[in-house]
Amino acid sequence: MARGKLRIYVGAAPGVGKTYAMLSEAHRRVERGTDCAVAFVEHHDRPRTEVMLHGLEQVPRKELAYRDTVFTEMDIDAVLARRPAVALVDELAHTNVPGSRNEKRWQDIEELLEAGIHVISTVNIQHLESLSDIVESITGIRQKETVPDEVVRRADQIELVDMSPTALRRRMAHGNIYKSHKVDAALSNYFRPGNLTALRELALLWVADRVDEYLQEYRSEHRVSKIWGSRERIVVGLTGGSEGRTLIRRAARLAEKGAGGEVLAVYIARSDGLAAGSPKELAVQRTLIEDLGGTFHHVMGEDIPSALLEFARGVNATQIVVGSSRRKAWQYIFGPGVGATVARDSGPDLDVHIVTHEEVAKGRGLPVARGARLGRSRIIWGWLVGSAGPALLTLLLLYVEASLGLANDMLLFLMLTVAAALLGGFLPALASALVGSLLLNWFFTPPVHRLTIADPKNILALVIFVMVAISVASVVDLAARRTHQAARLRAESEILSFLAGSVLRGETTLDALLERVRETFAMEAVALLERESETAPWTCSGSVGDVSPLSRPEDADVDMPVGDHMALALTGRVLPAEDRRVLAAFAAQAAVVLDRQRLQSQAEQARKLAEGNRIRTALLAAVSHDLRTPLAGIKASVTSLRSDDIEWSDEDQAELLAGIEEGADRLDHLVGNLLDMSRLQTGTVTPLIREIDLDEVVPMALGGVPEDSVILDIPEELPMVAVDPGLLERSVANLVENAVKYSPEGEPVLVSASALGDRVELRVADRGPGVPDDAKDRIFEPFQRYGDAPRGAGVGLGLAVARGFAEAIGGTLTAEDTPGGGMTMVLTVPTAAGHQLAKPDLPAAVTS
Repeated sequence: MARGKLRIYVGAAPGVGKTYAMLSEAHRRVERGTDCAVAFVEHHDRPRTEVMLHGLEQVPRKELAYRDTVFTEMDIDAVLARRPAVALVDELAHTNVPGSRNEKRWQDIEELLEAGIHVISTVNIQHLESLSDIVESITGIRQKETVPDEVVRRADQIELVDMSPTALRRRMAHGNIYKSHKVDAALSNYFRPGNLTALRELALLWVADRVDEYLQEYRSEHRVSKIWGSRERIVVGLTGGSEGRTLIRRAARLAEKGAGGEVLAVYIARSDGLAAGSPKELAVQRTLIEDLGGTFHHVMGEDIPSALLEFARGVNATQIVVGSSRRKAWQYIFGPGVGATVARDSGPDLDVHIVTHEEVAKGRGLPVARGARLGRSRIIWGWLVGSAGPALLTLLLLYVEASLGLANDMLLFLMLTVAAALLGGFLPALASALVGSLLLNWFFTPPVHRLTIADPKNILALVIFVMVAISVASVVDLAARRTHQAARLRAESEILSFLAGSVLRGETTLDALLERVRETFAMEAVALLERESETAPWTCSGSVGDVSPLSRPEDADVDMPVGDHMALALTGRVLPAEDRRVLAAFAAQAAVVLDRQRLQSQAEQARKLAEGNRIRTALLAAVSHDLRTPLAGIKASVTSLRSDDIEWSDEDQAELLAGIEEGADRLDHLVGNLLDMSRLQTGTVTPLIREIDLDEVVPMALGGVPEDSVILDIPEELPMVAVDPGLLERSVANLVENAVKYSPEGEPVLVSASALGDRVELRVADRGPGVPDDAKDRIFEPFQRYGDAPRGAGVGLGLAVARGFAEAIGGTLTAEDTPGGGMTMVLTVPTAAGHQLAKPDLPAAVTS
């Protein structure tokens, strides 16, 4: 059955018209032929709301008595029986009257949704759990009825019912919300203009955030890469220089012009650490952006303009703010600069602001080449070949007596340039081509030892030489980049495949997943932090490595938000911008794993509570019947003996005393089993293991049964066992007593033992009715009786205690059928070290 859909009308305060809007929607649906019913709507004596109930079917409410007062609540069973297509349930955060099925009304709504019924409900913003503290600080009133934010977030539709504070106060003054005698107090307290304005802003921002979440989910699901300017997001590109403060302030002023604008400052560093910004200056800028209400991000990227644009598109930014270039005029030969490149490649959906500052044209270091990921040693060798190689080749050619010709000389220099390109990439090859062309011109092109060239053909040859060298270097550099990108994509696919597999199998624990994150991104420590609300402190839900300095996400080198109140924090190094995609997948999976572990823990706790409740119920039943029965017999016998009206004979007195003794023995046995079961349930059984012969323990366990009811077969050559004698005796005693109880009269119970390797097996066989295979495990559960055993025969703890003691001493207890009818209990215990049964000498014909 498909789950029903939930629609919620959210308001900033009582009286804005949530219930009226809900009833209006119900009338529209009824007119379209939809089956709607009012499960619970409270009109609070508001005339217009009460009129809207006319024409709608109302499910009768359920009356509940509490403290001499009768209250009415939604009758869930009646709604489920009526089963409308749409149910109207007012006041989502309402607390039900004690005695109701659920504590909260949102839990009642969950039942309706699970039954496939669509629900329309209402809630005020002050009832959201995460905003209760903020609302209290604004209004001075603590909201006792709250609803978890997650319940509202899961709604399929959220609609804001908005009204200006002036209009709401006017409605209040006209008596449309409260009775006339309450209006003045309400207007001067909760419904003050300042309170209503603040609550209205909270409602607008909360709903806007939810809309933004839905937008991000839609863009992710549909793989929308184009920027949608639904909300102003301004990304500030920082270089680590002092001009960053000017850029941040400028971006903050731009954000103020648009309602709900966000500012995200991002510093992009190279992975090799070259041309890095000042850590001190970056710390100042981080503080500044946070004081202005923005966020700071630290990512890595080899190509700074591309990384900046990728980050901006990843956060759905609408504007980018960058500073004017600090390059001097001559440095533009290395490229147009970051600002110009970003403006050129931004596209029509992303505005770029280039802001002037005091550091413009003051110079900067030489640009660092975009690494081709060839490795440090290869780049060093490339520069050696590209710079020193042409000089050595020139010396070698000058000492060769026979001239090889200009064409052959060029080919040799070209071969050297290709070697430099293969080793070090583009720049070493470019250096080799430039140096080689100068040396060819000076030493080998007529007229020699002059930079002039006599023959125009030689000019063309030198130009072709330089062009071929540069082309080869570019191809090698591009091939290296594509190789690196392919390796990276393969690694990302493997990581995402691992995550998908772990989700399907449900195998990964939180610590294992965090360790995987640490290993994947080569981090020193990884922690999953969370907090209950915006003002609550961060707590660590799971971590690997040394996370002592991590008290909040801002303290980490990399932080990845997961929802509103959770973040994955990493320390060790700053990640490239492209790595954040994979990190986001890890963060989402970490949140899922944490939720799954908590659900499993809650399920285990619920199971234990249910088991404890079942045991308590059975214990009460045992106390009320099984323990009172022997007590009643003892009481009757004692009363009879003390009676002065009857003269008892010696035989009668002996019989009454025997009855008292039998009842006391039964009580002692029942109480002993109850105490043993209690010790097993609380885990306070501490066995004292020592070596002992089985024939010393088993006979002592037969004291509670008649002498002729058991046949004992314990061989003397059995090895010694390592057990707790007391626990073993109690376990065997319970097994024997249970077997004797179910054995037919005249059919003794057989107790036998044998050795099997490093174990000794004790078998207690009876000829009773036996137990079906599907019930053989259930008979070892507490308070279980099989068949029509008489109530006075015990409380059903004997076998449970026997198995518990057997497992406590390192043994096992199982049940199997007795050949010919009946049941056999098999108790297996370990032998003492060095006391295994020796193998008998067998003839060669038997062993071969």
